[in-house]
Amino acid sequence: MNGIQALALGNYADAIYHPFAGVDQEITEIFQGRIDVRCTGDYGMLNESYLAPYRLMISYTEFLEQKLSASGTGALLSFVARGGGLLAIHNGISLQRNQELAVMLGGKFVGHPPYTTLPVRIRERQHRIMDRVEPFVVEDEPYRFEFNPHVRTTILAEYEHEGEYWPAAWTHDFGLGRVVYLMPGHELSSFLVGEYRKLILNAGLWAARIL
Repeated sequence: MNGIQALALGNYADAIYHPFAGVDQEITEIFQGRIDVRCTGDYGMLNESYLAPYRLMISYTEFLEQKLSASGTGALLSFVARGGGLLAIHNGISLQRNQELAVMLGGKFVGHPPYTTLPVRIRERQHRIMDRVEPFVVEDEPYRFEFNPHVRTTILAEYEHEGEYWPAAWTHDFGLGRVVYLMPGHELSSFLVGEYRKLILNAGLWAARIL
């Protein structure tokens, strides 16, 4: 234990498209030696007292119909607004089913074309999240987003699909905290891409105010 902790939340038994099993191990390994990650499928952990020891919350939550409870939503909003970090990966943007959390995320998933090969280019080379991260290629779902015009978001990287570029990573502040979203992550193979692993690590360290 190095004293800096993160809580990673995903779905195990009830996952339809994005099971957390396997992904949880990769996330833990990516942060090994920098942040101690606790992976859970217990949404009851979204409680102010339970979140108190953590510096970072990682969302790999599934797109299910049921919204988070009002108390869980309030706890997560408070956690970030008071200075905690939120890193949402791929389907982790499903927190948007609660409108308050959709505002915090800054962008909303609206659909995607079929799974395909996606070249990813760096847009904000000088941002610390992109430090030593080179362009890479990933097999994934090309998510499309609708952005909140009232949130000032920095697009860090973009993916190319059918001759156009679309957001692949972004960040912004929320209260005293930091929010980062990374688009790739539909399958375990995405988490094995070396440059993407660097990006995940940097994004988590940035959100937790370590980088």
